[in-house]
Amino acid sequence: MMFSLSMSVQPQVTLPLSHLINILHPLKSSVGSSSSATCKSRKHKEHVPDSDLQCTEYALSMWNLWELGLSDLGKQQLDELVNHVLPRLNPQEVSPSAWRTSHLSSHSFFHNKHGFSMGPGPLMTPVFSNKHLSPLQTVCTELKHWPVMFQSRGFKTLRSKTRRVQSAFERPVDSETITPSFIKGFLTRDKGMDAESLNGLLKNKNIPDGQQEAFKRGFAEGFLKAQALTQRTQDSLRRTRLILLVLLLVGLYGISKTPFISGLDSAVDPVQMKNVTFEHVKGVEEAKNELQEVVEFLKNPQKFTVLGGKLPKGVLLVGPPGTGKTLLARAVAGEADVPFYYASGSEFDEMFVGVGASRIRNLFREAKANAPCVIFIDELDSVGGKRIESPMHPYSRQTINQLLAEMDGFKPNEGVIIIGATNFPEALDNALIRPGRFDMQVTVPKPDVKGRTEILNWYLKKIKVDPAIEANVIARGTVGFSGADLENLVNQAALKAAVDGKDMVTMKELEFAKDKILMGPERRSAEIDNKNKLITAFHESGHAIVAYYTKDAMPINKATIMPRGPSLGHVSMLPENDRWSETRSQLLAQMDVSMGGRVAEEIIFGHENITTGASSDFDSATKIAKMMVTRYGMCEKLGVMTYSDLTRQSPETQAAVEHEVRVLLKDSYERAKALLKSHAKEHKNLADALLMYETLDAKEIQLVVEGKTLETR
Repeated sequence: MMFSLSMSVQPQVTLPLSHLINILHPLKSSVGSSSSATCKSRKHKEHVPDSDLQCTEYALSMWNLWELGLSDLGKQQLDELVNHVLPRLNPQEVSPSAWRTSHLSSHSFFHNKHGFSMGPGPLMTPVFSNKHLSPLQTVCTELKHWPVMFQSRGFKTLRSKTRRVQSAFERPVDSETITPSFIKGFLTRDKGMDAESLNGLLKNKNIPDGQQEAFKRGFAEGFLKAQALTQRTQDSLRRTRLILLVLLLVGLYGISKTPFISGLDSAVDPVQMKNVTFEHVKGVEEAKNELQEVVEFLKNPQKFTVLGGKLPKGVLLVGPPGTGKTLLARAVAGEADVPFYYASGSEFDEMFVGVGASRIRNLFREAKANAPCVIFIDELDSVGGKRIESPMHPYSRQTINQLLAEMDGFKPNEGVIIIGATNFPEALDNALIRPGRFDMQVTVPKPDVKGRTEILNWYLKKIKVDPAIEANVIARGTVGFSGADLENLVNQAALKAAVDGKDMVTMKELEFAKDKILMGPERRSAEIDNKNKLITAFHESGHAIVAYYTKDAMPINKATIMPRGPSLGHVSMLPENDRWSETRSQLLAQMDVSMGGRVAEEIIFGHENITTGASSDFDSATKIAKMMVTRYGMCEKLGVMTYSDLTRQSPETQAAVEHEVRVLLKDSYERAKALLKSHAKEHKNLADALLMYETLDAKEIQLVVEGKTLETR
């Protein structure tokens, strides 16, 4: 049921009758019992009087009035509203408990909820009576129900109700901000408090006449200072807002210039490689010849297209690190005098989805606009690896797919040569290395002796060197060195000469740098006693004597007992040329030289005094013998058959292989022992020379072995 309130000034307001009854019922109950006075005078803590219950109900009712926006009604208006809605009690029938709420349970749930019994029996006796029917009674009579209030039943403790009352009183009431719009018409009072004038303040404070001027002056100064402080605060806030705005604009500008938004910025600017040509590339003649065709394509494409040929799409450079793949790509662009775009494979991939593909598109868009040109992608395996299904990275294939489409897709890619470089060609996707994308695959190997000599001469021209330097000698002793390793060797020699205070680099510094790279730095601080020095000298001289008198052994380059790295000494051998293959006699000679150190210790110091210094020698000798038996087919009993995995062979075969390896090692040991016994004098002279000079080169070793005296150093 809805109940209507109407006033002369405000429009009609409609709200549920049950809601209004629950709100006004405690107010009506507290009219005749002075609830406000009772609320203030609570004297007993253990026993709660009836007036306290009325105070609680009154507070709850005030809280509900505040929710409806009726809290600002005047006492007179509120009384009128209560008297119009609720029935009036006769003065004779008013009793202290007439309007008291019952918290006792009745015989049924319906009785507890609605206040009267249900059934054919008579209606419940009313809690209040009134001779003159009120509007509420009239309405309820028409509904055939007696107007009895809903019971406030909840079995709540006094503590919880008291907490609700306290929160209701403590909660701020601001009718200007939270009052619903339909009830704002009841708010007719002016709650504002007039500001007190300065003269009135002087009168209230009873300030003497002699001090009033000083009070006014101080008041004015305080007001002006407060106003100045407020102005400074406002200016500071204004400046702070301006600075934040500028920083925001700068940040947005920076984000717009990041590679995440604009793609591969570092690759869209081409580089002219006019100062790099094939003359700067040494030691890789075959690769230079292959790439010379690409240069001809870029210089004169009509020469090939007139016959119906097409320009190559891409060239893949494959080789170990440091062999000059990047330098070759720069030389191609320099020879053809075309723009050169450089990008690394790791620059394309980011954590953001689609950034790599976007950068690929930007790179090729710029390259097509400046065709003919060269695009060089270093470390191609990082962007062109094999495509796999990965639930962790479902978008990881977008970059390589975009690269495949750009190299050989629907749109033509004329005049753009892509050069890729990688150390792991087996890791590349098959679709990337097929003809039509990377048409040419050029291998860039490590340089041979001739190539190493050319590279050394090229780098030696850039420093001050002794004219007597023999680069080919250093090249022979640097088997397996790449171009980058040789550049490092020359640089280390120059640093050594500068430390020693020399004016130029000599062979001594180059040999020092080579040994340092191969075996580590010298350990001059290591304190080695005379006995260990003597053993080391005879050990190394044993290697040198066997190498000197063995026919197919490599020539000796140097012998030293200076500790380097883990070794106490070593003998370096230099082949005349790079060995692409080795004969059986050469392999046996290498085994004999390895055995020379242990044989020398046994001959000079006895079997009981041999040391662990020959462990690395035995490793190399055993490896050679095993390869001869299992891989090279150099064993008569086992024949020309390879045994790649001995664990899969029968026990008999494994035993046969082990027996043949032992025979080869034993024969080598006996040959070295016989040779050293026959040249005992030369062996002792060489050991004494090593103890005196620590290091001997090839010429000095030859003089000692021939019985000649060395010049004093």
